[in-house]
Amino acid sequence: MFTKLEKLKNWFEDKERVALAFSGGVDSALLLKVGEMTLGSGLSAITIHSPLNKEEELKVAQRLAENLKVEQIVVNLNDLEIAEVASNHSERCYYCKKNRFEKLISLIKEKNIKWIIEGSNLDDLKDYRPGLRAVKELGIRSPLQEIGFTKKEIRNLARYLDVPVWNKPSEPCLATRFPVGTNLNLDNLKRIEQCEEYVKRLLDIKILRIRDYNNLARIEVLEEDIKLLLQNKVEITRELKKKGFKYITLDLNGYKQGSMNNTGGS
Repeated sequence: MFTKLEKLKNWFEDKERVALAFSGGVDSALLLKVGEMTLGSGLSAITIHSPLNKEEELKVAQRLAENLKVEQIVVNLNDLEIAEVASNHSERCYYCKKNRFEKLISLIKEKNIKWIIEGSNLDDLKDYRPGLRAVKELGIRSPLQEIGFTKKEIRNLARYLDVPVWNKPSEPCLATRFPVGTNLNLDNLKRIEQCEEYVKRLLDIKILRIRDYNNLARIEVLEEDIKLLLQNKVEITRELKKKGFKYITLDLNGYKQGSMNNTGGS
């Protein structure tokens, strides 16, 4: 772990100014921490504010950047303006990432910043991640992946360095809650966000996905939380029906990362 920490520091050391695509998740938060330790004011964090991402994720990112006193630039971007994103195309993530990074590349050129980095790690190569193709095509660097960090190593190092989100669960974009081909809009994205936040607050759990099949909601939680969810099924059913769902179902397999990869989600 410490050998890779030194390699990560060395990666930053010969870069004068670096822009980090900063989501507030543990991967980009580790880069924020080590980048600030190495470059100081030479590091800038750029965070996308989009309908595809939960409002709470923006707040987390802002708190982290403020805590480390790193310059943060929030870019408002409506990903739904991209046809392949709005239609939840099977390659949605590619088109979304490409559009986002093209915007960030234009931004850093204006600020005379040469390098732009993002937080993909070695384990991401094992999953269905069409967005990684856009990262490579545009020449975006991925230091954690280049050095060979696994997710476990990232969490361990983030914990050692007192990064507050070291154990924060991954929070993929809201589009992953919908099957491929489902048209995405502000209403159905906001509905899912509100439903998930309600259930999380009610049950005090961290990992939850509600999959949206128009009239039907399929709830995924960790297997150890299934009993808790069932104990609160009346309240949950009532609230989700208020949001427009007719049928509320529970996935008895429990939450598994990548469970909707065949249909465009994770």
